[in-house]
Amino acid sequence: MMNAKPNRRALSLGSFVILYLGYMLLFADRTVLNLSLAAIGKDFSVSPAALGATSSVFFLGYTIMQIPGGWLTDRFSSRKVIIATLAFWSVMTIFTGLAWSLAALLVIRFLFGIAEGPYPPAAMKQVAQDFPVNKRAQLTAALISSNYAGAALAPFIIVPIIAATGWRSAFFWLGVFGLLLMVSYLFFRGHGGGQTVTKQERQKINWKEIDPRVWAFVVIGLALNIITKGMETWMPVYFLNARHINLANLAWLVPLPTIAGGIAALISGYVMVHIFKNHERLMIILASFLTVLTMFGLYKSTSLVWLVIFQMATYFVKSLAFTGIFSYAAQLFPQKTYGSQIGTINFGGQLGGFFGPLLIGWIVQLSGSYDTAFFGLVISALVAGVASLFVGNLKAANLQLKCNTK
Repeated sequence: MMNAKPNRRALSLGSFVILYLGYMLLFADRTVLNLSLAAIGKDFSVSPAALGATSSVFFLGYTIMQIPGGWLTDRFSSRKVIIATLAFWSVMTIFTGLAWSLAALLVIRFLFGIAEGPYPPAAMKQVAQDFPVNKRAQLTAALISSNYAGAALAPFIIVPIIAATGWRSAFFWLGVFGLLLMVSYLFFRGHGGGQTVTKQERQKINWKEIDPRVWAFVVIGLALNIITKGMETWMPVYFLNARHINLANLAWLVPLPTIAGGIAALISGYVMVHIFKNHERLMIILASFLTVLTMFGLYKSTSLVWLVIFQMATYFVKSLAFTGIFSYAAQLFPQKTYGSQIGTINFGGQLGGFFGPLLIGWIVQLSGSYDTAFFGLVISALVAGVASLFVGNLKAANLQLKCNTK
């Protein structure tokens, strides 16, 4: 009996490391696909527009699986869903390297998105099950920070592999690594080291039981991810056409905003718990409205120095707000519906990621101005700020803290 608590702590920490690496892998794969597009286009002799569909079809599958993935987590347990998703997406990663045509690649990437979709709600629910309430916000934020780490580290690891052996082998090794993670997770959780779901608890999603705060979180995530994906896609073009700055000779600037966002994601849980203790929602409100100010500063900047400063500041405060909604949710939602509610929030974020680049392109086409398009991102930040005001005003259902400590 004396060893039970240390063993459980080791089990929880070990599985958290695996979940973190899995989240890194999830985002690393997307970066690797972008790095491989030129070689894929050459192999399949297709246009850039057709290649762009490989990314879009992945996000389509990934986005539509967020809510079903959360429901599957609540129905079958986080452990089972994590094992299934790691296995399925690792196989799809290997098949990406075996694609024989663009049509085959599109089908594989869509299935890949379907496979990855349930992972975020399952991983976050596992963290909520493994750790006490006072640790969940920090660990949830740390888990989400792996997104930035995966995207940042992938080029350094994968580019040499692509250069040496080709893009196909890069996906093969990513798939193998995913399978190794699944085996490692089975080692830690294979004997049911986690909560199981009985037949009586396997219910359909009851939307009446969904915490009303979820809808505010959905709007915040959607609006903030419109900014993220809009900037990621169009910022280099904006620099060149609207500000006449060519980043080709300033490659060292490119990762700075991502680094700022990663740092903010990592510390957001700590900031929420220790600086905004008992006033957690204020962090989301302040970070959301600071995003409005930094986006407006970015919109008005004309020099390279201020453009970079405001872009980094935007990524930092935007990441505080975005990660903050998940950190806050980790302290609010009962275990019974945790996966479904997290999946719903993440659906909003992914929907914003899907529409962001399209929205910027649409505004540019109608107005003929990149400045107008980026003012649209200022408005999107304002929408997130207004939505954040409702986080504290909405009456929540089933928010008794005892539900979180089952």
